[in-house]
Amino acid sequence: MKIATSCWFEKLDPNVYVRIGISRGVPRGMAAGYRRYSKLNPGSWFNSVSPVRYKELYFYEILRPLDPNQVVAELLAMADGKAPALLCWEAPTPGPAWCHRGLVSAWLHDTLGLEVFEVGQEHQGAGWRHPKLAPELRQQKKPPPVR
Repeated sequence: MKIATSCWFEKLDPNVYVRIGISRGVPRGMAAGYRRYSKLNPGSWFNSVSPVRYKELYFYEILRPLDPNQVVAELLAMADGKAPALLCWEAPTPGPAWCHRGLVSAWLHDTLGLEVFEVGQEHQGAGWRHPKLAPELRQQKKPPPVR
């Protein structure tokens, strides 16, 4: 099973990916063929808090009530046998522009052990190393095992 993240404006191979929006809105003029999964949309605070506070709110208000197994099952059902690509607005390149899709990757890694990569940036990592996490939240190296 493969789930990926990307940006609304990235060209994705339609033979591989089904575009599923997890943003509060969709860009004007977006071509048909995408789907929406509003359960992962950020809250109304999405553009008004620090990255650390955003993480706290997103995990508490958005992710905590969800069953990750059910979320994955619903995303896979929406994808009709292809890989769901979870889309939001921020460009895929690493840098100061972070996005909640990195938090989704971290949540799915922590809860189900899934590695959800940014399309085209698989080498950057998944989970808490996902390139769209804010720098203060991102772990550059795998943490040591808990003993």
